[in-house]
Amino acid sequence: MAVDYAVIVLYLAGMLAMGWWGMRRAKSKSDFLVAGRRLGPAMYSGTMAAIVLGGASTIGGVGLGYRYGLSGAWMVFTIGLGLLALSVFFSARIARLKVYTVSEMLDLRYGGSAGIISGVVMWAYTLMLAVTSTIAYATIFDVLFGLDRSLSIILGGAIVVAYSTLGGMWSITLTDMVQFVVKTIGVLLLLLPIAVIKAGGFAEMKAQLPDDYFAPLGIGGQTVFTYVLIYSFGMLIGQDIWQRVFTARSDKVARLGGTAAGTYCLAYALAGAVIGTAAKVLYPHLGSPDDAFATIVKDALPVGVRGLVLAAALSAVMSTSSGALIACATVAHNDIWARVKGIAAMRRKPDPGDSGAAPTADGAGERAEAPDEVRGNRAFILLMGLAVIVIALALNNVVEALTLAYNVLVGGLLVPILGGLLWKRGTAAGALASVAVGGLTVIGLMVSLGVLANEPIYYGLLASLVAYVGVSLATPPTDAAVLAAWRARLAGHSDGAPEGEPESDTAGSVALALRPPSAAGRA
Repeated sequence: MAVDYAVIVLYLAGMLAMGWWGMRRAKSKSDFLVAGRRLGPAMYSGTMAAIVLGGASTIGGVGLGYRYGLSGAWMVFTIGLGLLALSVFFSARIARLKVYTVSEMLDLRYGGSAGIISGVVMWAYTLMLAVTSTIAYATIFDVLFGLDRSLSIILGGAIVVAYSTLGGMWSITLTDMVQFVVKTIGVLLLLLPIAVIKAGGFAEMKAQLPDDYFAPLGIGGQTVFTYVLIYSFGMLIGQDIWQRVFTARSDKVARLGGTAAGTYCLAYALAGAVIGTAAKVLYPHLGSPDDAFATIVKDALPVGVRGLVLAAALSAVMSTSSGALIACATVAHNDIWARVKGIAAMRRKPDPGDSGAAPTADGAGERAEAPDEVRGNRAFILLMGLAVIVIALALNNVVEALTLAYNVLVGGLLVPILGGLLWKRGTAAGALASVAVGGLTVIGLMVSLGVLANEPIYYGLLASLVAYVGVSLATPPTDAAVLAAWRARLAGHSDGAPEGEPESDTAGSVALALRPPSAAGRA
């Protein structure tokens, strides 16, 4: 294993080096949180594919293939479908908003009164997503070095926290590009063909396994429908995904690059299912389907190749973990902590003229970045990273934690977000009612029926939709000035977007931080 160890150690050292290099480029809030909004098609599509294809998509996708055959691809396939839908139908509008968080979008659309509640929901989701990704290090480092669970989580988590804290989104973008290349080579170009050959080819696999392993819906139609609700819709509204959309250089890059990333996800989904099916032929009596990936890597691959494929698995986990971590810290700092400080400041100094915001034509207001903007966001990444490691050490059931996170996210935020983008009659009161009713319905049903039950997300979405439409129609329409500012922002006419900056000059850019349309509405 000496050669395999060397490959892994060099890979980890490279991640830290890129974090240090990224720190030199993160000179402003925009650089630190959204890579200066300067990513071109190649980097954008690579990093987007890297963040959505994490440990669950790689190790879990192979495990589903081991258990269900080719239909085990559906989980990752629905992730790809969600990314395609986001890219084709919504990414251009999202990129033109020039915001940093989903909650800022809700503030702009509804007049500044929906953000803090949605921020808490989004923070909980991104926190649990980061935790579940961090737990996956235990499996990989156990295979690599025989380390125990706690030490593996601390080691993997510390590396991700280090490079994410140093350079923010620039470091994460650079490491994600490397991780994308490593995953492509390790999983698609090496493990996939070797696994099929070791299993005797597709003809032998079909002869050895039941017909259900090759049926399109062998996993069950209801399961596929639930995957669509949770993962496809989750791709449409997650802060970790939106924050990558915000990094696009233009709305065209967001649309085309995201479409390429979504198509890549579909191929990755099928590859994982095929690898898992091959593993079922080679090792029919594994204790757990999730052991299929590690087992086939250890036993079927030659020295050196094995290290590269394990680095690919590590890449998958790290890309999702770092993306979730910066999303969690961004929400915590900008949507929760900044708002709490703003409320306290307004109580101490109620004169709105002292708020530091310069009024603009659209009423949104802008302010120059404080010198400590980057330091504040960097401190929150470190703080959230330490919290993620501590929670990961205490938590055992990864599947339940991830399901809980996605259920609360989709049940609480899908309707008000899509409603805000698609229905002009939606109001702030309707959005708040939708978040509260949908979220509470999901949580209540998970408590009574179990976290893994399908009913919580079904009824949670229905309750959220009814509350949104009913309350919106029963309350006065959103103020015309707010809607006018919203439409201008969607069209790309934003006073908050820096103009005239050269696209190639990242280090010297200074982005403008956006404020919601109404400070009083936030309070």
